[in-house]
Amino acid sequence: MSGQQVINGLFLGSIYALFALGYTLVFGVLDILNLAHAAVFMLASFVALTLVASAGLHILLALPLAVLVAGLLGLVLERVAFRPLRGRADSNISGLISSLAMAAIFEAIAHEIWGPNVARFPFGTLTDKQLHVLGGVVSRLQLTIIGVALGLFLVLWWLVQRTRLGREVRAVAESPRAARILGVDVDRAIAASFFISSALGGAAGVLFGLAFNSVSPDMGRSVELKGLAVIILGGMGSMTGAVLAGFALGLVEVFVVAHLGGSYRDAVSFATLFLILVLRPRGLFGAPSLREA
Repeated sequence: MSGQQVINGLFLGSIYALFALGYTLVFGVLDILNLAHAAVFMLASFVALTLVASAGLHILLALPLAVLVAGLLGLVLERVAFRPLRGRADSNISGLISSLAMAAIFEAIAHEIWGPNVARFPFGTLTDKQLHVLGGVVSRLQLTIIGVALGLFLVLWWLVQRTRLGREVRAVAESPRAARILGVDVDRAIAASFFISSALGGAAGVLFGLAFNSVSPDMGRSVELKGLAVIILGGMGSMTGAVLAGFALGLVEVFVVAHLGGSYRDAVSFATLFLILVLRPRGLFGAPSLREA
């Protein structure tokens, strides 16, 4: 694999990894997939675009504001779509259906406000100077996206492993009942997980919109399935696995496009996923669940 392909693969994989981190955080706490995650991804990109194009803010200011809005949307999701169903025998299935409904509502809102057409960031939103790295050409935007993805992963790792909130989230992930007995505010820990998860998805959405200069109400659908593939490949609930699997999937896709053509990209990617799951059903970094039944 040439240096240029490695750069392109890391660039694409960083977006997959950042998007999947949000998926895997909520799954690790609730054992449920938030299928509205892709809609939050899309809305954050539109918010950043509006702040840049209409409010005249620099992208370095628009990005954190859009991430904050995405986090607040995560709190809305948790309060409206998940909390009322928690504790029910069918909470996993009903939660999936509820999150799908919220995704449809978010997409309808985006259609109403911004319309169905593709929107683009104004020219010069981020200077795109070309640099030579590893024998290939990389833009400042690509380096920024890779750096932001890795930086957010490190911040998330520190938050989960080294802070009181992180200990509470991990306790709830193991057993909500035991965590509550030990004095953990379970509702607060779960709400924080949704805020952080959606903020990460929002960051991925803004970076995706910048990278491809294309923002539309259905943009999340193109990444949603890849995000699911990444968390399955890395191991459900494993943050490290999500990051490494995201980069691996990006490298595989770039290699396939370069040597076999774009029409084989998804086929080879998911065939690789299937093969790994046959050999290691829990994914590359998956571990047996210790959560109570």
